[in-house]
Amino acid sequence: MHKFPVIAWAALILLGVSGAYAEEGFPGRPQYPDVEIIELPDLYSQLDKVAIIDVRSEYEYETLRIKNAINIPVARTSFSKDIRNIRAVTNKPLVFYCNGHTCMKSYKAARKAKLAKVPSCYAFDAGVFDWAKAYPKDTELLGKELRDASRLISGKKFTAHQLGPKEFAKRVGPSNMVIDVRDSFQRAAVGLFPFEEKWIPLSQKGRLADHIDRAKRNGKTLLIYDEVGKQVRWLQYRLEQAGVKKYYFMKGGASAYIDSI
Repeated sequence: MHKFPVIAWAALILLGVSGAYAEEGFPGRPQYPDVEIIELPDLYSQLDKVAIIDVRSEYEYETLRIKNAINIPVARTSFSKDIRNIRAVTNKPLVFYCNGHTCMKSYKAARKAKLAKVPSCYAFDAGVFDWAKAYPKDTELLGKELRDASRLISGKKFTAHQLGPKEFAKRVGPSNMVIDVRDSFQRAAVGLFPFEEKWIPLSQKGRLADHIDRAKRNGKTLLIYDEVGKQVRWLQYRLEQAGVKKYYFMKGGASAYIDSI
């Protein structure tokens, strides 16, 4: 596995650490052996000497991000072109990150950049959560400095707002508001609860906020699901910010529901 090496670039020296972090816990590293890695403390120590690129969706980026990172989603069709444009205006090493240890987007971004002949690109595969916990003052939550890592929503709190697919389905009815937040590609024009749900992709932030406010004002419990139960974790920050108390997510998302039928 390639680690972040010692690089001389116009008097810039970036130091890599070998052995500081075991590769166990990073399942993507063996899958992407050609991708060079930068570890958490190295990125922090060289923060002003690299360009940091968040390769997640715009919604995730706007919720929680490394301070001063720019957003270029790896799923964007123009990704390679956008990265070449970044390289044209800076000689700094490019560091890609996504959510964390099991997220593959940072590796995919670094590999795509390499295939696009863009030099000196690295994956920060520890991800935004590890960064936020270690350096909250260099992290932004909902557009403002995080400051205190205790403001991050714990896994325990996220789990407390999850329902298994069958229990979720039992609660679907007029007293609750069901929202499918999948994008059009994931949804493929088919909702799980026809005539009883609203389809509002996460990208439609204004419309989604309006329906959340409506459910809160009318005392309805929000029942929200995505494709695999992960995107809703970012929505939870906005629900908490809005003071919503009555909400649940479908554990495992639409995929788990379909498997349970």
